[in-house]
Amino acid sequence: MDPKLREVLQLFERFKAASAREDVDTASNLLSSLKVLLTGFRSLPPLFEDTPNAIHELTLARDIYEHAVLLSVKMGDQDAFERDFFQLKPYYTDASGILPPSPQEYMILGLNLLRLLVQNRIAEFHTELELLSPTALENPCIKHAVELEQSFMEGAYNRVLSAKQTVPYKTYDYFMDLLAKTIRDEIAGCSEKAYDYLSLGDARQMLLFSSDGELLQYIKEDHPEWEIKNGLVIFQKAKESAPCKEIPSLQLINQTLSYARELERIV
Repeated sequence: MDPKLREVLQLFERFKAASAREDVDTASNLLSSLKVLLTGFRSLPPLFEDTPNAIHELTLARDIYEHAVLLSVKMGDQDAFERDFFQLKPYYTDASGILPPSPQEYMILGLNLLRLLVQNRIAEFHTELELLSPTALENPCIKHAVELEQSFMEGAYNRVLSAKQTVPYKTYDYFMDLLAKTIRDEIAGCSEKAYDYLSLGDARQMLLFSSDGELLQYIKEDHPEWEIKNGLVIFQKAKESAPCKEIPSLQLINQTLSYARELERIV
């Protein structure tokens, strides 16, 4: 076996072992070394040279980048996820005629769709969907993300939260938790503007929590300005602390009249 290929294989085994034992610091350092070594393979994108070990090198590189994407989820690093996903993507597209399909492809494509949904990058979400084949669109991982986006756009937040119980892979939990927090923050912002107070039960139901304990923990961590008193969640304090800006109506009227006079002179 080629010495460079053997070195990458040995380092990759160490990387997988570190990742499996949740040693993300060691895994991150090993991944950086692996990426440097991969630059020595001329069979990889964008060159795609037909070298003697091209198929082996392409398969190994794809496997490494797939593990890199999954490591970024363990680390909760969305920037790293995006970088690693775009390094991986050519192996799913440009190299699709050279390599057999990866067993992890649809899972990772679904993860990327969830990331775009969490980041509210809906246009990019639909662009990625347009690039998928009809077969891919029927895969449970892709369908899960599409159904989530539809529920999110319809405002069916209860369906979005309950979808965590039916995720295709445990790895999806990270983005599902982020999506749930985004939804609750949106509901919370609307609630404190619409009501002076709510009962604990109504607030729990509105924020889609299953217990008062979860609600109280959420308030403590994310909305300490809300007051809990006599079984009520009182928003008035939050309203009073919010800056109130008056609309300078008289100034706007004068400016409009001035513009109208100037237009008359020009005409």
